[in-house]
Amino acid sequence: MTTPTILRPASAREPSPDDVAAGASAAARPVLELRGVGKVYPNGKAALHDVDLSLEEGEFVFLVGPSGAGKTTLLKLLIRDEMPTSGEMILDGRDLARVPRRKVPELRRTIGIVFQDYKLLPTRSVRENVSFALEVTGTPRGRIRPAVDQALAVVGLGAQADQLPTTLSGGEQQRTAIARALVHEPRLIIADEPTGNLDPLISWEIIQLLLRINELGVTVLMATHNAGVVTALRRRVVALEEGRVVRDEVGGYHRDD
Repeated sequence: MTTPTILRPASAREPSPDDVAAGASAAARPVLELRGVGKVYPNGKAALHDVDLSLEEGEFVFLVGPSGAGKTTLLKLLIRDEMPTSGEMILDGRDLARVPRRKVPELRRTIGIVFQDYKLLPTRSVRENVSFALEVTGTPRGRIRPAVDQALAVVGLGAQADQLPTTLSGGEQQRTAIARALVHEPRLIIADEPTGNLDPLISWEIIQLLLRINELGVTVLMATHNAGVVTALRRRVVALEEGRVVRDEVGGYHRDD
């Protein structure tokens, strides 16, 4: 049986002509690079100051910091909900500031987004919620069903494909949201407090799922306040305080953990 594309590690996928053409240059560059990024709102509040950050392909990075540290602002910049006041933001080789508004949906195909509150469409089934992510980006109809089935297989929701979100547990709803983020095979998944509404046991199941997706070659940036998870996993931690990166190292939630 042939392994679906979305289930294969990036290194095991068949290269497309575009992959061959992009070749070494794509492999050499970071998935995401921020250089001197700042954000000042019209009311004069400075949310980010001179942020430098680089994410390499296949990394799993925690973004931590107290409320008001600038995490939410940074994530909004990454998905082009907002624009930086200064600096450069390079995603998959493209300068976010130079992407025309009409091209933003295309840009977001390289990013999968997972929210704390799931943001599912309540009147659509699990399958329809996941397929919607492809429909709005103009994916040919014949490619949608196989891609959705593959994404649901990754998150273990094949049997729940025809259920409505209201019939699912919190963990299953978040799995649906992760399948939606994964379905267009992004290079980067941004997870904003994905376990914030879940109990500890289900939270660990969601973290394990994100780790498995990361093992497939997808870069993951996860914003969280869950100190226990961060400290237990000992991955790279980027800490923000008052809009500045104050720590960027492998370790626990706190510097001394």
